[in-house]
Amino acid sequence: MFLHNPEHSLPTGSARSREALAQACAVLGHAVEKGTCGAWGIATWNPVPLLPLVETTAPRPSVLMVRAGLLVGSRTLDAAEALATAWGMDTGSVRGMSPFGGSARARVWDRIDPRVFLRNGDGFSRTQAAFRVAYRLPHVDSMAVGTDEPAHLRELLGALAAEPDEQAVGEYRSRLRDRPSSQPTRSS
Repeated sequence: MFLHNPEHSLPTGSARSREALAQACAVLGHAVEKGTCGAWGIATWNPVPLLPLVETTAPRPSVLMVRAGLLVGSRTLDAAEALATAWGMDTGSVRGMSPFGGSARARVWDRIDPRVFLRNGDGFSRTQAAFRVAYRLPHVDSMAVGTDEPAHLRELLGALAAEPDEQAVGEYRSRLRDRPSSQPTRSS
């Protein structure tokens, strides 16, 4: 079970927000203890406001789902990684979502070539490259995508054979951090 976008529903004021998040975590932790659900997690579009609210005494989620990919800003990527660290999660507990920033058919994917972030990018489409690189922005173990096209799903599954170029991804992250405005407006 996921607690979706708690950053949107928490009351204003950090003490009230911290308490509300801790209570929600406690309810979900209790549901696991009772066997009402097998596991719980938090899915957040923007983890930045959650960082100061992490309560070390509250039950910790077993899964964190965050936005991933080339269209995610540096602040959001850093916050996602810091949140996973604060909760003591390894990469296997972190999931990615929205690797295309909403659509694999968006015009941005015609303007950039994500294959530069793959070691063996020549045999893959731009869509496949963007999908595969999203696993490193931030580091995630699996990716949630939505599609009603079996061909698109097959294409994405084929992307798993691609090998990200860790050096190129690292350089991208460094450049993204160094930008004066490292937070894109629409997909931050």
